[in-house]
Amino acid sequence: MAPGPIRPGLEDVFDRMRPGATISAMVAWLLLAGTAGAQTLTVGVAAPLSGPSALLGRQIEAGSSLAAAADGVELKPVDDACTADGGAAAAREFATAKVNIVIGFLCTDAIEAALPILKDANIPVITVGVRTESLTDRRAKTGWPVYRLGPRGDDERNAVAATLTRLWQNELFAIIDDGTIYGREMAETLRAAAEQAALKPVFVDTFRPQLDNQIGLVGRLKKAGATHVFAGGDGDDIAIMGRDAGQLDAGIVFAGGENLRTPPGDVPYAAGTLMIAPPEWADIATPKVLQDFADRKIVPGGYALPAYAAVEIAKAATAEAANASKPLADVLTGHDFATAIGTVRFDAKGDLAQSPYRVFRFDGTRFVPLESN
Repeated sequence: MAPGPIRPGLEDVFDRMRPGATISAMVAWLLLAGTAGAQTLTVGVAAPLSGPSALLGRQIEAGSSLAAAADGVELKPVDDACTADGGAAAAREFATAKVNIVIGFLCTDAIEAALPILKDANIPVITVGVRTESLTDRRAKTGWPVYRLGPRGDDERNAVAATLTRLWQNELFAIIDDGTIYGREMAETLRAAAEQAALKPVFVDTFRPQLDNQIGLVGRLKKAGATHVFAGGDGDDIAIMGRDAGQLDAGIVFAGGENLRTPPGDVPYAAGTLMIAPPEWADIATPKVLQDFADRKIVPGGYALPAYAAVEIAKAATAEAANASKPLADVLTGHDFATAIGTVRFDAKGDLAQSPYRVFRFDGTRFVPLESN
């Protein structure tokens, strides 16, 4: 037996209306017909599903799959291989499939090769991992419809500068770095912000990293009277400084960037050490979503939760665009989207309207939000 029609034609609708049927009943039939004929949202998922970054790509795949199952979204995952060739090939596949929107992308080469193709196909992109500043800074020139669900490359150092000039405005503070590009940029951004705020560090220096001890450096900091020190470097060095400061009874609070998220080696962080970093997404995700991850035995770490949130945004933005008869890109800009990891809003360039960076304090066991102390 041949299956019946999925969507009745308008003639069928009116034929089925008995004489004397109300206008509201007719409208109800029309709404039912429209709903039955609605198209499923198709989301392209670009991720490195092979090669050295495959583990991260699988996190994107797992998180987006869970969100798609919850929201009735159809996914089209494609391996972008974290390469320019892979990104371009993925974009062509998405364009051929006529996906509504693409999420994912962890590598600059892949997304920069994909965006011109996706722009021509009028397909917006939400990246969950690319931090390259020029990706959105060149928006006016390129017209690329890209939105960044994560930090920019300069967000960390700007957050450090803004946060510490506020917290330490009445403290005797020092700024040191390990001589790397990362460390110098962090330290210089903080120093410039302090100068603008009419604050002057009591000590500025470059330290030698990866030493077994930093007794000499801590001694100079203590002599300069520093009670708070920002160190542009890795977690191991900051842990050693904290240990040596304790041995010298220097009374110094050390602070660092998101490098402190990585557990140090043999020397633990000193209690009171500050970290400026985004939160662990699992710490702020909604309980229901976390339970969904647990039920499916999916670890909500890495890029899994941002990918989940990206699908939620895609679903909400597509519905809003249809209701308002607006292009999807217009809806993605300047609107609040409720997601599993909090409210997300993209600015006119496609960056997050609010920095995700927060201040955390090491309580002797783990980093906890400073405001909870």
